[in-house]
Amino acid sequence: MPEVVRLAGGEQELRRLAERLRPVPGGRVLLGIAGEPGAGKSTLAAAVAEAYGARAAVVPMDGFHLADVTLDRLGLRDRKGAPETFDPWGYAALLGRLRAHPDHPVYAPAFERVLEQPLAGALVVAEDVELVVTEGNYLLLDEVPWRAAREHLDVVWFVEVDDAVRRRRLVARHETFGKAPDEARRWVERVDEPNAARVRASRPRADLVVALD
Repeated sequence: MPEVVRLAGGEQELRRLAERLRPVPGGRVLLGIAGEPGAGKSTLAAAVAEAYGARAAVVPMDGFHLADVTLDRLGLRDRKGAPETFDPWGYAALLGRLRAHPDHPVYAPAFERVLEQPLAGALVVAEDVELVVTEGNYLLLDEVPWRAAREHLDVVWFVEVDDAVRRRRLVARHETFGKAPDEARRWVERVDEPNAARVRASRPRADLVVALD
């Protein structure tokens, strides 16, 4: 079972976790942060990068959402956010480039929450970046094609938070980006929670569990 660390917001503890990620001179470390929808992955990724310093970059998996036009063609629009609504092979290829080519800038897609669409080339990882932090729900799924992405990561943390807090965050997020309250709650029950169950089952494969209080 993975080691469990409780992170209560202390900067000192966060810096200690970040220090574990220092590469050998001239090297680069790829850290993955997995967790259920609404667990706080993006917040933790940003905090780790800030604690590490200027030579860290965050590259979320969300940039590999399939665009709505593709989801419509595949009949997956009503399951947006499920594993099959991403491009995991493309994501794995990007991680491979980040590992193999620290000698030139690598551009990566981002996900625009207001548009609910991916944006190509919105992020850049410069040559001097030592730590790349990537976060997403499905980094630890033990199935093809997600295993291809995991192979490029040096270490993967699993972030978890109280389940009631996580669900409230999800409902609030959906409301913020345009869903009515009832629609937001139905989406959490119908789409987010089945995805959360799949992610939760992957927890034992993490190198470290970070519990957010």
